[in-house]
Amino acid sequence: MTTQEVANRLYELCQKGQFETAQNELYHPEATSTESDRQGERQTVKGIEAIKAKGKAFMDSVEEMHGGYTNEPKVFGNYIFMELGMDATFRGVGQMAINEMCHYEVKDGKIVSEAFYY
Repeated sequence: MTTQEVANRLYELCQKGQFETAQNELYHPEATSTESDRQGERQTVKGIEAIKAKGKAFMDSVEEMHGGYTNEPKVFGNYIFMELGMDATFRGVGQMAINEMCHYEVKDGKIVSEAFYY
């Protein structure tokens, strides 16, 4: 797949909330994922199983989802940039809106890294 094809499929799946399907189809087994923890420190996990576990932990923290959006991706070379947002109630935190910029790197038709900025 080209980077644009990966971006199109990623966008399609994210709009449907099918994040694990996107990981299964589009990610390299040794992909990395980087984002800030609650203290603002950047943390990186490696491997699709670690990425899935991180996603599951995040979703387990959600009590109720009130809405969300995915903007169309922009492709620049081997990189994909896409904005995501959600409004959710989180356990122990309450309701909050999150807007994030997602950055993906594609090599040989697979996502090899993702990073989230919010």
